Parts: sequence; structure tokens; C-alpha cells
Amino acid sequence: MTAGDERHEVRTESYDPDFPDGFLSFMRTGWRDEPLEVRPRPEIGHHARRRAALSEGFPGETLVIPTGSRKVRANDTTFPFRPGSDFAYLSGDHDPDGVLILRPNGGGHDAVLYTRTRSPRESDEFFRSRDGELWVGRRHALAEKATELGIETTDLADLDAALAACAPGRTRVLRGLDPGVDHAVRPHDPQRAGARDQELAAVIAEAKLAKDEWEIAQLQDAVDATVRGFEDVARVLPADRGVSERLVEGVFGLRARHDGNHVGYGSIVCAGANATVLCWKRNTGLTAPGQLLLMDMGVENRHLYTADVTRTVPVSGTFTPLQRQVYDIVYAAQQAGIDLIKPGVRFSDVHQTCMRALAEGLAALGVLPVSVDEAMDPRSTIYRRWTLHPFGHMLGMDVHDCASARPDKYRDGELDEGYVLTVEPGLYFQPEDDLVPAELRGIGIRIEDDILVTAAGATNLSTGLPRKADEVEAWLAAQREAGPRLP
Repeated sequence: MTAGDERHEVRTESYDPDFPDGFLSFMRTGWRDEPLEVRPRPEIGHHARRRAALSEGFPGETLVIPTGSRKVRANDTTFPFRPGSDFAYLSGDHDPDGVLILRPNGGGHDAVLYTRTRSPRESDEFFRSRDGELWVGRRHALAEKATELGIETTDLADLDAALAACAPGRTRVLRGLDPGVDHAVRPHDPQRAGARDQELAAVIAEAKLAKDEWEIAQLQDAVDATVRGFEDVARVLPADRGVSERLVEGVFGLRARHDGNHVGYGSIVCAGANATVLCWKRNTGLTAPGQLLLMDMGVENRHLYTADVTRTVPVSGTFTPLQRQVYDIVYAAQQAGIDLIKPGVRFSDVHQTCMRALAEGLAALGVLPVSVDEAMDPRSTIYRRWTLHPFGHMLGMDVHDCASARPDKYRDGELDEGYVLTVEPGLYFQPEDDLVPAELRGIGIRIEDDILVTAAGATNLSTGLPRKADEVEAWLAAQREAGPRLP
């Protein structure tokens, strides 16, 4: 069976009965076709402009952008489908298995979306296949989807022929999303193919660096829902006893599913010493009075734009003097980075500014074994023992957005108006670190906000959550007094 055959087969479940012919015939009759009432989505103009911009970068070439398929979770169950970000960025389509093809037409490109259409009632697919509509719900007819998305649509069954017609030397593929597409469009020059396809991924990523007004509104929507999620957590976080990290994760996840699409990434909920694990996602710990709780969480909104916010709060409601001292160091580092942000500032300069503030704080704590300048020397950077990660990253449809952009456009480049990035310095003192005083061991603090670069400087999209230590304590007390709420 070829990859294309596998894509279009009627995939049945292992527990399907062997239906008798009489039942099969009966199931194919007596169905009424009810059309959906659809209208063009308000955002289709944004997707059309993005496709036009991409077209200008690759004259005379065919561009193939798949979204991917559902991923197996266990046996014959799958994870909830989340479309490929670049595919959704260019098409607005959120359904699985689709492939967007841009074909040169002499003066630009014609965009065609290959997508799975309605289940025909003349076959068994609509009630026997795991993709059938009686199992997964009504799919759009081709014309319905074309109206909603403002793009020409074609049955996914025609995709294999379309891919076979692609000229290898003049086709670029966004690879790694659909094995069938990767197999069908073989590179004409294997040694150059990787670079050519990577250039397609890079150009799309770089187009996503600067957000337009609609995208900024989506990010603000995701951030606002995230603020409500943090408030929900604070309202059920007891000051006098422990609760599981997974309760915190679940409460926030409820808000994400209610107000958005899902969480934008696995929620990082770190009670006590777990906060020294930079990407702790097991969430098996318990909060405890007197300890800190680090929460790195973000809602992905219904258009797939995600927030990414971190707050570290004192479970008992008040920071201890030492906790506050470390917290204030991290806050000062974050504020120094935010204050520097404006168009034309180098990404690396923001990093160095945050890191120097952390190094100065480490020196004030008596932790650095050398001077701040020696610790910051590129041949040393020993301060990073207590802060391994960079100051932040781009944010958008992916929590680590624009990852395929070329270094000179991103990490080694300059910030520009419309960029949205996180600023998230942190300090982490491992419980087993014998080079720090015992009272510091097990303390981990990170503060993260989502920052829009404007002509005037930096705008904090997540200002709805306080950052200063006194304000965090007052916010936590106010949320606890308000009590739990339904979404």
C-alpha cells in the first residue's frame, strides 16, 4: 500500500462487527442532505495577503504546505488534532489531512486547498470509518469550505495526482508534517533539496515575525484568557495546606478549553523545589505553605495564537525575606530587559541586559565566585549555572514562534515594530547545589510576560497580572477573598 492509498483508505476500528449485506444496504438509503449555512470568515483577507506575500518570494515555483494528520496516542486512540501552524497561518483551515498547494500562474500563484470532503452515503465510509461523519461529525462540503476560507478547494482524493505532477526542480515542500507528501515529492537534487525546502520554512517563519493588528488582537485575547486562568488558580489555592500541582494544571486547563482552543503548551506547575526544574511537566508535586509555586502557563485561543506567562507566588500569601530578595533580583532583570526593547535593538542585547542584572543579583547574594564582569565574559558565563535559559523567545501561533527563521533575522538580528516576544529571566538554585548557601537551595523563580514591540518601545500585553512582589501578594489575597467562580 502506498502512502497515498493509506491516506484515502476507509479506516475501520478493530472492534467493528462484520455487518450483514442487508444492514449495509439499509444504511446507504434514506438520508437527507442538509447544507450548512456558511459565510466568509472575517479573517480571510489576512490569509490571502500572507499567501500573496509568500508567492512573491518564490516566482515560478510550486509550494506545498501540509497540515499533518492526527497523531496516535495509544493503540487506536489519537490526540486531539491541532493543525500545522504554517498551514493555518496561510489558509485558516483547522481540519486534519489538508494540503495547500500554490501553483505558479505566470504572474503569481493560484492557491488550492486539498481537503477531506463530505462522507458519501453511497459507500460505508460515513458510518464504518473512524473518519466517518457518524463518528466524528459533519464535515464541510468543498463549496462550503471554499466560501468560509475564501480559497479554491479540491477533494483530498485528487492530491496524489497533483503531487505527481509537481516538477521536482521547481517545487518546494514544507517537510516533516505529512509522510505521504514527503514521499510523493522526491527531491530533484537531494543535496540541494534540503536547503531549498528549509528556505521555504525560513521565509514563512520570517513573515510571521511582525504581527499585524489582527494577530496582535488574537494574542491579546489569548493573554486575557490566561489572566483569567491564573485568577482561577489563585482562587482555589489554599494558604494553609497543600494541593496537587495537577489540580492547578486542571483548573487552568478548564479555562483554556472554555475560553480558547486549548493550552498553548503543556502547563509547567512547580511547587517548591520542582521550580528548579526548568520545564517540569510531570506535575506530580504538592504545594506547601511557606514554599513558592511557579506556574508557566498559556491559553491558545480559537485562532491558535498562544500566550506564555509565568508567575511565581508565595503559597502562604507572603514572601519570606529571602524569597523576596531573590524575586526582586529576577524582577529587576526582567524590567531591565523590557525597558531596553524598541525597534532596532538587537535581540542579543536584551539577553545580555537581563543576564547582567541576574549576575549582579547573584553577586549581591554572595553566590558568584568571581566578579560580575568575569562571570559575564563569553569565555566563562559561569553565572548561567543558576539560569540556563535565554531571556525569551518570539511568540505567536507557536509558543516558540518563528523557530525556522534564519539567525540574522531572529537571534542575531534586530527587533522590529510588531514583534511579540517573551521576557522571562529566572534564577534556579538546585536542592543539591553545594556551591550556594543552604537557605537558597530549592528556590526557583521566573517571571514571564508577553511584550509587543511598538514604535514607542515596549507594550506589556500581560500587564493584567501584577509583577512586583507587593502587588503579587495583594493580588493573591484579593483573588482568595473573591473565591472560586465558574468560567
